[in-house]
Amino acid sequence: MSRTPQAQALYDRLLPEAIAASKAAWCPHSDFPVGAALLTADDQIIRGCNVENASYGLTNCAERSALFSAIAQGHKPGSFKAILVYAPKVALISPCGACRQVMHELMLAHCPVYCVGHQESASRDWTIEQLLPGAFRF
Repeated sequence: MSRTPQAQALYDRLLPEAIAASKAAWCPHSDFPVGAALLTADDQIIRGCNVENASYGLTNCAERSALFSAIAQGHKPGSFKAILVYAPKVALISPCGACRQVMHELMLAHCPVYCVGHQESASRDWTIEQLLPGAFRF
């Protein structure tokens, strides 16, 4: 994948954080760990991992865990610079619909979303707007 030097620097900074976050995942039902690394406006990195529950509707994805943690720590919606999502058991990962909607409400439309699995060469870059085109905004 061809990235600008700035985009590559963001990717390189976020990837090891998302890998570390995936190791904290609680996924006894699916055995599908996912980690996320969210870059804040003040250049902090906030990690998130998926946390499963036997009642699957109560499960929380890595992306939402990182974003909800950031909001709980006082970071403002729309102030995030980028997020990287990592899943070691698939070649490529993509955010689910619920995560796309949450990201659309809490991140700016042009924010990069880097997605990567165990096959780093198959990584994919999107913007929030590309992940959920035509989304409802209030």
